[in-house]
This record gives sequence, C-alpha cells and structure tokens, in this order.
Amino acid sequence: MSAVTSTTQSITLTIDDKAISCRSGETILQVARENNIDIPTLCYLEGLTVWGGCRLCMVEIAASPKLHAACATECTEGMTVRTTSPRLKQYRKMIVEMLFAERNHVCSVCVSNGHCELQNMATKLEIDHVRFPYRFPHLAVDNSHDYMRLDHNRCILCLRCVRVCGEIEGAHTKDVKGRGVLSAIIHDLDEPWGDSQTCTGCGKCVNVCPTGALTHRGTAVGEMTKKTEFLPYLTLMREVKL
Repeated sequence: MSAVTSTTQSITLTIDDKAISCRSGETILQVARENNIDIPTLCYLEGLTVWGGCRLCMVEIAASPKLHAACATECTEGMTVRTTSPRLKQYRKMIVEMLFAERNHVCSVCVSNGHCELQNMATKLEIDHVRFPYRFPHLAVDNSHDYMRLDHNRCILCLRCVRVCGEIEGAHTKDVKGRGVLSAIIHDLDEPWGDSQTCTGCGKCVNVCPTGALTHRGTAVGEMTKKTEFLPYLTLMREVKL
C-alpha cells in the first residue's frame, strides 16, 4: 500500500475480518484488489469508467440488508465488508447461469475456448449445469469488417467495448440498442461494422471483450487470446496530457 499523502484522508475498514487502511474515495473493489482479496467481475476493467452492470462484484456490508456493488461503492470509515458467503456464492452462480442461458454460449466450438472470462468464472464458481431454460435466440454474426468479427450469440453486454471505443480510442463507434434481453451492440446508426465511417480498426474493443463475442477474423477454436494490459497505461497518459 502506497503512503497516503497529507492532502488525502486515510480511513480504516474491515474486509473479510482483515483491518485495512486506504485512501478516501477508493472503492471496495480497488482496496480489495490492492490487498489481494478476490472479488469476481466481468464488466469492470481497470482503465475504463465504472458501469456496475454484471453485478458479480456484489458484497455484504454490515448493518445493511441489501448487497452492494464493490466496484461502485466507496469505502467509509469503520465499514465492515464480507466478500464471500453462501449467499454471495449462490447469487453469483445464478448470474453466470443466467448469462449462459440468455444467449448461445457453446464453449467447445468457440475461438475463445480456454481464454474466456465467462468460462473461467463458471469454473471458479463450480457451475457444472444451468438451472434455467435456454432461450436459444436467433442472433446474427457480423462478418462485414475486414479484420474483426462480432458474434452477438456470445455477447454478455458488459459494454467494455462501448466504453473503450469512446473513452480510450475516442471514436464512439459502438453503442447499444434495445432494452433488456433484446439489447445489442451496434455500430454508428445500426449499420454493418464494415460500413462504419468512424471505426479506426484499432482492435481495442476486441482485446477488452471478456468472451468470444469480439474476435479477430481467421482465428480457430481456442486460438483467440485477449490483451488488456494497455488500458491502465493509456488511461494514465490521457490524464497526464489533460
């Protein structure tokens, strides 16, 4: 833990029975990760704004009957946090099972098989079956781009791609249409990706995608890997310039 400057207030809280000091303004998720306490996430990614959509990072806070999103909840003096419990485990399992049931995730034929955050999360939570009926929606695959592909069947609507396109690349090519289970990633005014006049072809969206929804064309089963290490660096450089 880095030293707290004189202009920053230091606060103390307890996470999983461990007393921890942190800076005011830090979130529970930030402090937990700084202290090697694992809290699962799918939509959160360092370097992007907090969205709080996946709800996997929910934690228990003493004296509060509801669960709280660790990525969006700032630490307060004397706060007592529990990141693991039977209640939280069942809640997280339910979320991941619903993500699998909502669209068409067939890991055995996916180019991201073995490199997928959703797949890894299911393994971590010991999910060996899905208790909810599969929707099996008829979703398209956008192969119109020369170098990249969007498979709506594998999208979990984490919006990492939308945020990195707008916040880091500055292109604002991607957005979301529809509501609820009918939501879908679109390009510009809902046109084929390959026809976009704003896409720079940088590939940042592909690298931040946690599943096989955004991939490079020409990759075979299990070949697609992602790199996200560039995000904190690019974010820092943007802050320095500002």
